[in-house]
Amino acid sequence: MPLYICSTQKDALDQPAKEKIANAITDIHCSVTGAPASFVHAVFFEDHPQFSPGDKTLLVRGTIRRGRSDAQKSEIAKKIKSSLAEFGGAEAQQVDALIRETPASWVMEGGEIMPEPGEEAEWFATQEARRQGEQL
Repeated sequence: MPLYICSTQKDALDQPAKEKIANAITDIHCSVTGAPASFVHAVFFEDHPQFSPGDKTLLVRGTIRRGRSDAQKSEIAKKIKSSLAEFGGAEAQQVDALIRETPASWVMEGGEIMPEPGEEAEWFATQEARRQGEQL
């Protein structure tokens, strides 16, 4: 979490483009929200009926933890859309990015309920303490 689902028409992206887009999504999300990169997930689907891009060449649906400002969500969507066009080789009107929110308490990462935005340091400390205890 966050989860970014990238939907494309068949053969719209080669592997290097997918890697560039996934890296851009991670960088954008982390720079805007301050969340750790290890939380960000980007997956790609081609011509999948459930994740159809519709009339677009590329579409990203991002689900992020609730608590981000409208300005942050707008910035994430704009920057991702720009990256899709750049790395996907598509015209700006053929790409789109949608951002939606979900409560952190509805999501698990590494088998644990996600922390609220801003509470990541404590969450990581708890995870590290648990790992240290398991190694004893």
